[in-house]
Amino acid sequence: MANSINISELFTGLQKQMEAQLSTNRENILHPGSKGDSLENVWIEWLRKYMPNRYSVDKAIVVDSEGELSNQIDLVIYDQQYTPFVFTQNGVSYIPAEGVYAVFEVKPDLEGSAYSNGENVSYIEYAGRKIESVRRLKRTSTAIIDRGVSKPPRPLTKIVGGILTSVNSYTKKETIEKHMKSLKALKTIDMGCIVEYGSFYIEYNGEEKLGITDLDERIQTYYKDRKYMKMNICTKDKALVTFFLQLSRYLQQSIGTVAAIDFNAYAQQVNYTIDDAL
Repeated sequence: MANSINISELFTGLQKQMEAQLSTNRENILHPGSKGDSLENVWIEWLRKYMPNRYSVDKAIVVDSEGELSNQIDLVIYDQQYTPFVFTQNGVSYIPAEGVYAVFEVKPDLEGSAYSNGENVSYIEYAGRKIESVRRLKRTSTAIIDRGVSKPPRPLTKIVGGILTSVNSYTKKETIEKHMKSLKALKTIDMGCIVEYGSFYIEYNGEEKLGITDLDERIQTYYKDRKYMKMNICTKDKALVTFFLQLSRYLQQSIGTVAAIDFNAYAQQVNYTIDDAL
């Protein structure tokens, strides 16, 4: 008889470990800033452990070729293989917008509020604003050589936006949906995980307008035009595994590999023109 293992039990064990780690940090670290950093680090280390090596995971600020910056993002999943430069200064990583696959806001609870642009907003709205600060950045795409053949610039990939929390204090699913549905355009959230409640992903309708030849304008228009359809929530006991599988599906089968960066767009910031040919 062939050896076998109960995969469900493995995932259940992983779920319990993550719950215990997040709960310990949430209950025993009292300083708000330290508590936030601790929760972010737990998620970063967990994804680093289980994501394929082609992906890097860090807290970071995203920068584009025009020098525009995003807000500081709690968790960024970005390209390890084809992103040629990631700057680190005073402990802060700066990642080029072209290399970003996904961005997540990390909070202890799905319910709550944070200060943003002079007002208190829900954590969900706050996450949407953080996501928007990344998606609005200009991304470039350029021709590449594939097996000796020059290929034209490929369309820009979508950027997954989400929120990660330990618990959910909202009493009704409808309240969560109301907050998610209120997010429009670049703020829209794709997915998330609430470890002690469940994971979720949101379905939208809308397609890229292939007639738009400017690739950056095309992806921006896609986000501005897409419409909320419904929210799908998985049960608590499968929160981590379903989140991980859904995220992996988005990254590997919906997004694939990020587009090649146009180095000349960045070189212009230092008044230099790169020679395109040997």
